[in-house]
Amino acid sequence: MPIFKQHACMKRNVRLLQLLLLLLAFDLSGEVLAQNQTASQQLFTKGTVFYSNISYANDTLQKHLLDLYLPGHAKANAPLVVFVHGGAWMLNDKYADMNYMRNTVKELVDSGYALASIDYRHSTTAPFPAQIQDCNQAVDFLYRHADEYHLDKNRIALIGFSAGGHLVSLLGLSHNNKVKDFYVNGALPKFSIRCVLDFYGPSDLVAASMNTNTAVNNAHSAAATLLGAIPYERPDLAKKASPVTYVDKKDPPFFIVNGEKDESVPNTLSKLLSGWLNVYGVPNELIIVLGAPHYGPKFDQEWIRQRLFRFLKKYM
Repeated sequence: MPIFKQHACMKRNVRLLQLLLLLLAFDLSGEVLAQNQTASQQLFTKGTVFYSNISYANDTLQKHLLDLYLPGHAKANAPLVVFVHGGAWMLNDKYADMNYMRNTVKELVDSGYALASIDYRHSTTAPFPAQIQDCNQAVDFLYRHADEYHLDKNRIALIGFSAGGHLVSLLGLSHNNKVKDFYVNGALPKFSIRCVLDFYGPSDLVAASMNTNTAVNNAHSAAATLLGAIPYERPDLAKKASPVTYVDKKDPPFFIVNGEKDESVPNTLSKLLSGWLNVYGVPNELIIVLGAPHYGPKFDQEWIRQRLFRFLKKYM
């Protein structure tokens, strides 16, 4: 066979293999999502009402979907807790963090709260502020459709983990500052946030970059991918993306949890957030979990849940 025909045949075979791999990946992706959805639903008590893959942005993006878990046999509109997953702003989906926090999420719904778990665009495909725009848009959707889903639109709390903790903190603190870049088309929504539950979210990307041992000082780090630059090289962007930038006396109460041995988000960043909230007289509760790493079942312990639910009862 002439050499150019061999090359043409090889190219066709490569293209065919690439297409088959793409189709297989797409099929497996759908299968994994279905498995994750089923697994998440199994965490909840029988009778819980599920709404899956609700589009909150009126488009076809998979990252613009949310799941809603409603308490069964609710006699009134349920207060809402919006759940934002972690994953370095570039990984995971709306089912992440639920498994190791299974007792907390189950007790939320069993206690009469509605739980909405949202997806948002990854930093690898859409740089900041796309992620906070998505979070604001998802909360706004739930606020505007509260009657349809039997939600109490005047009682909304946020809970987030790692990158999700950063996003819920940023949303909760910046909301009354009306930062137009944080909203789709600069349109400011009408919702308000009653309180924020922040689990090991990085509060200050500028401060984090000053630590020479931290992973943010890397062009390929999660923070650099989010911002499009290493934080200390673009402190303006890092400051804009840092929750502590927006602390003022009008902010909602904060429940802050971090691990003593967190290797990714040093607990000093949570202490710093608590310190800024104290300066402005914003109610907050800080828990440093002894021996705990960046994430995991240590944060789902009963004593933490008891304090979390006391906090919710007080501020929701």
